[in-house]
Amino acid sequence: MAIHYQCRHCHAKVGTIEHSIHANVLGFDMLTSTERTEMVSYLENGDIHVKVICEDCHEALIRNPDLHEVDIVVQ
Repeated sequence: MAIHYQCRHCHAKVGTIEHSIHANVLGFDMLTSTERTEMVSYLENGDIHVKVICEDCHEALIRNPDLHEVDIVVQ
């Protein structure tokens, strides 16, 4: 089982955790059910995909708050 992190805006690969780790250690249990549904997806092979925000998109959102209205920050 691997945990893959990908930017929700530009779809860049942020990182991967290859070894087995319990999802609660990563704080997934602190997410609301809506947040968990939007951010975390579980694949049949046991992998977990997590949507996060990469540093580039985060900086773009800070500089341009109106970008919160669009799904893809980096065009």
